[in-house]
Amino acid sequence: MATAKSLQPRIFSSFLGDNNSFRSTQPLLHLFRFDSGRRHVSMQLSRTFSGLTNLLFNRRNVDEVIDGKRKRLRPGNVSPRRPVPDHITKPPYVDSRKVPGISSGLEIHDKKGIERMRASGRLAAMVREYAGTLVKPGVTTDEIDEAVHNMIIENGAYPSPLGYGSFPKSVCTSVNECICHGIPDSRPLEDGDIINIDVTVYLNGYHGDTSATFFCGNVDEEAKKLVQVTKECLDKAISICGPGVEYKKIGKIIHDHADKHKYGVVRQFVGHGVGRVFHADPVVLHCRNNEAGHMVLNQTFTIEPMLTIGSRNPVMWDDNWTVVTEDASLSAQFEHTILITKDGAEILTTC
Repeated sequence: MATAKSLQPRIFSSFLGDNNSFRSTQPLLHLFRFDSGRRHVSMQLSRTFSGLTNLLFNRRNVDEVIDGKRKRLRPGNVSPRRPVPDHITKPPYVDSRKVPGISSGLEIHDKKGIERMRASGRLAAMVREYAGTLVKPGVTTDEIDEAVHNMIIENGAYPSPLGYGSFPKSVCTSVNECICHGIPDSRPLEDGDIINIDVTVYLNGYHGDTSATFFCGNVDEEAKKLVQVTKECLDKAISICGPGVEYKKIGKIIHDHADKHKYGVVRQFVGHGVGRVFHADPVVLHCRNNEAGHMVLNQTFTIEPMLTIGSRNPVMWDDNWTVVTEDASLSAQFEHTILITKDGAEILTTC
């Protein structure tokens, strides 16, 4: 599950009509705001785009067809929060009801910690792959959430997104133009959709975090290529990781490969350290950057590039979570949790 950052003090999003433009007068605020100069992260949960969802989803736009192929994504009904048995260990943020920020310090593990990270990563991967088998026309994302929730609980783990701040569900389901943090709801998947399923589990005190983009039915070649290249970006980034490697090389190799195929790279959402806490240092940028820092033996973090066919600019819905491309163009994402080893990097979220 990506965290969010801003390298600029303010980010604005504009909506262009035939002859008029609408520009928000408030900054685009995400869950986290990252100040690269001060290495500071502050929480931002204001309803910045209150009213903008209405602009996107007014009567004229509700059934708008994008490129003559699909309807613009719009919110469905969200079911009540699913219960978790008392015997399941919950992350501290659930009981505190406070929205956690990015914890300072790297997630570096001893032998016992590494084994626990492998276990949580393996379970997250198993859940991710199971969820992918459920992707079919007519299935709702809420049904996927229910299945994911039950599988995680049955394996003695806690679904990390549930109760993280105000997030009401156990998995993120991001369909078509949704960049990330889509809330599962009553919308049935349609033939030709693509969907990113982002799974994080908390098992024995450690988080395993992963996502993949799946095809629903008959997907066109344009969408297939976007998904393929996004996966290639993740694979290329992991291949260069190892002790002493600068984090900024991750952003460069992803950005270079995306540019080769003329795709946009979303800059506002980033990879992160993960382990005993859900989101920790380092902040892993997926675009070219000059941020300092290098990888350390036995540390764990995520890499999770998000690519777009069209605009890379994000718009947040009024739910303060769902983020979509401003032009409704397709977006894809893949994510792994990795462990830095003496020989390079081990992918923990495989099964």
